[in-house]
Amino acid sequence: MKDFLTKNIWLKIASLVLATALWIFVILSGRTEITMDVPVVYTGLKQQLDMMDSLEKVNISIEGQRSLLKNIRRGEIRAVIDLSETKSGRSFFTLTKENFKLSKTLMLTNIDPETISVTIESELKKRIPVKPVIVGRPEKGFTIFDIKVVPENIVIEGPKSLIMKLYSVKTEPIDINGLNTDLQYKANLDLENSTIRKKINKVEVHITVKKQRQGDK
Repeated sequence: MKDFLTKNIWLKIASLVLATALWIFVILSGRTEITMDVPVVYTGLKQQLDMMDSLEKVNISIEGQRSLLKNIRRGEIRAVIDLSETKSGRSFFTLTKENFKLSKTLMLTNIDPETISVTIESELKKRIPVKPVIVGRPEKGFTIFDIKVVPENIVIEGPKSLIMKLYSVKTEPIDINGLNTDLQYKANLDLENSTIRKKINKVEVHITVKKQRQGDK
């Protein structure tokens, strides 16, 4: 038995190293890594609360078999953050593999950023007037007689600090250059901040023009 263990020991060591290298090669063969941006999805936010600011995407690196990685579709992988226990104020979340639904054959190797912050505020609803934005001038000899907006007011809702700063909402620019007859136009509402919500996206703007009489300015 002693002779078996000691005879040709260097040959046995070399064989073991070769076998180990071959095993590692087989395991790693065909594996690669990809980097991609994935959306962050927030769930469980309590009623009467709103997100003031939040990160929309994170960058991740995934390692796995090349054939499996090629079949990953955009939007299939998401970072999910549970806000059910979150209160008003700023909260920090450290992302781990538990926040991602990945196949067991895939390995998450990097998350950037790994820690993200979310600011939560109480929700506020408010009714504000709609202000039409008119650009250009009617045809020479015509003037604007009246402008009506339907509806005149809309209800917006969102984080309290944002809603309290808004006293009106503007429409998209409405070009009346060269106008010589009445105009009815469905105008989009211009709310740049996506965290502010509204129940309607368009209003009707009725513009009445009349021909100037001689002597009118």
